[in-house]
Amino acid sequence: MTATIRIFDATSARAAIPDLCEVLADCINGGASLGFMLPFQPQDGEAYWSDIATEVEKGGIILGVAEIDGRVIGTVQVGLASKPNQPHRGDLMKLLVHRSSRGLGLSRRLMAAVEEEAARRGRSLLVLDTATGSEAEKIYPRFGWQRVGVIPDYALWPQGGFCDTTIFYKRIG
Repeated sequence: MTATIRIFDATSARAAIPDLCEVLADCINGGASLGFMLPFQPQDGEAYWSDIATEVEKGGIILGVAEIDGRVIGTVQVGLASKPNQPHRGDLMKLLVHRSSRGLGLSRRLMAAVEEEAARRGRSLLVLDTATGSEAEKIYPRFGWQRVGVIPDYALWPQGGFCDTTIFYKRIG
């Protein structure tokens, strides 16, 4: 069972919406703070992923995916800053791996793929935010990201209650 990491175009993203919805729902139902609230079913993510595919088509988002046997089991995005004074920057968003596929090194491989693609597109600095105290927060330093600090009460956990957020950055070029 070997995973393939790819950068999706808009057509591939649209075709994978059911799988992407399943990964998103699995992570939210597993407690990840991703901007959505419980209860959350896979179909609740369809509009979100459709919007992402549109942004991929416009060139505003890089969408990396991990697949096993043609099924998406992980994903990550880089939003490419569009302001004239930020042509060098991108925002890493929603690193997601289905709970059934964790422990295979997919997060590291997904991150490497989108960092490489972002650098190829002229980005030299990436930033991200993640829930403080989460499993996700622990992996970024291992991937070379620098912790900046914590913003209290930044968002809500999917089940409710405030969630602090840790900010990280990484120079990639």
